[in-house]
Amino acid sequence: MGLTEDRYMKDEKINGVIYDMSPSPDYRHGIVDSNIHTIIKQGLKNSICLVSIENLDYKYHPDENDDYVCPDIMVICDRKHLKGGSYSGTPKFIAETLSPSTAKIDKIEKKDIYERAGVEEYWIISPQGFLDIYYLEDGKYSLNQSYMIESDQEAECYNAETEISLRAFPHIKMTLAQIFEGVDK
Repeated sequence: MGLTEDRYMKDEKINGVIYDMSPSPDYRHGIVDSNIHTIIKQGLKNSICLVSIENLDYKYHPDENDDYVCPDIMVICDRKHLKGGSYSGTPKFIAETLSPSTAKIDKIEKKDIYERAGVEEYWIISPQGFLDIYYLEDGKYSLNQSYMIESDQEAECYNAETEISLRAFPHIKMTLAQIFEGVDK
């Protein structure tokens, strides 16, 4: 493997263990992340806050070790903790979109990491149309909302137009249809 190829491999280091994040996830993963990122980016226009998409390492214990993860989507507002390709503060929001190879890590290990780090809101999304929203309450995550999109307008449980807003940014709103737009079922 050449230098160029090595440079672009993505990994994460959790509790001293390095997890290889390749091969790249299914294309639907990227569609969902892009949909959410685009809406949040528009909502943060002219704000000190930034939204990253799969490109910023989060060093969640910068004083204790060199562990890091790379959230699919992360909103940060304290830029003083940005250095190069990493961030070491406390994000306001993180979303992870599940892949078969990382689902357990996202649902258990990363959820625990983000909870301990004090991340106010954590979304776990499945490209197949599922969304769980966790809010930090008294230092622990509480499942606030859980959705499974139903796009058939004739169905009794149609919910594609259900509007969701970010807790720290209530003006940033999106529907389930917008989150999963372009994802083939």
